[in-house]
Amino acid sequence: MAKRKGITVSRQIMDSQLLYPEATGELTGLLNELIVAGKIISAEVNMAGLADILGQSGKTNIQGEDVQKLDVFANQTIKRRMEQCGYICVMASEEEEGIIPVLDGYEGKYTVAFDPLDGSSNIDVNVSIGTIFSVHRRISTGKQGTAEDLLQKGSRQVAAGYIIYGSSTVMVYTTGDGVHGFTLDPSVGEFFLSHPDIKIPEVSQYYSVNEAYTNYWFDATRNYIDYVKEIDPDSGRPLSLRYIGSLVADFHRNLIKGGIFLYARDRKSTDKPEGKLRLLYEAAPLAMVVEQAGGRAITDDGRRILDIEPTSLHQRVPLIIGSKKDVDLAEEFFTGDKS
Repeated sequence: MAKRKGITVSRQIMDSQLLYPEATGELTGLLNELIVAGKIISAEVNMAGLADILGQSGKTNIQGEDVQKLDVFANQTIKRRMEQCGYICVMASEEEEGIIPVLDGYEGKYTVAFDPLDGSSNIDVNVSIGTIFSVHRRISTGKQGTAEDLLQKGSRQVAAGYIIYGSSTVMVYTTGDGVHGFTLDPSVGEFFLSHPDIKIPEVSQYYSVNEAYTNYWFDATRNYIDYVKEIDPDSGRPLSLRYIGSLVADFHRNLIKGGIFLYARDRKSTDKPEGKLRLLYEAAPLAMVVEQAGGRAITDDGRRILDIEPTSLHQRVPLIIGSKKDVDLAEEFFTGDKS
């Protein structure tokens, strides 16, 4: 189906649903609920500088409750939209330890895992932050969903994406039929198609890594970064460093312009021996997006992110993600085929 500029995200989702005569509309409804949550969070993010959102704002709401921090607000907003939408059976948040049930009588056939506000530590310096989400089809048969429904491979996701709150608010998502981006027009409160059929460049000019950890890197990371910084005009090297420190912002830039993001294991993270980023809320959904856009996502030992079977809700993984040929090259360094 042709992708038309200027259409709303709701119209695009509905058009995609029409490609599947057996579709019930539940996934469409679920995504529309996430869109509403994103609009609410976006409005609050835009007020962050005025509302002293870094802690308690000093204001109270109509119930007499203190206005909460922005990341807590985002978490609560998504939970409240999802718990009685009727499309999911269970959810999980990067902010909460266990599974989050839905209200009785509102059980549906999908699950949602989400990072309500990725990069929230950067709010006070006005850096782009975002919401990341992952949707699976439930596999349990009971009334309420279980952890089993959430602990599924990324390859079984039926939808994934993110909403980035920056100079504009942009939603990027996939349902397995390409990747599309929509920009929020705040004057009418609608997301309009701005980036149809996104394809990440196969080869990039940028790498994203926290070089403050150089002294803690293992040899594979150090050798790869040294290599991409070598001068070789014929191959496009050296690559330029672009690192924001907000995963969703670094990923979004690389998706649009081409790039590779690395957060491999290092000697500093003794408390996180399996990596830093969370599989369910960050790595798997972004891996689905990047693969649908023609890129790759692997761990630092060469495993495809989407093939990893989760064993816990907050499982961590190392992540190498971005333009295909750049990830291919990184894989050679990390798996020992190149040194």
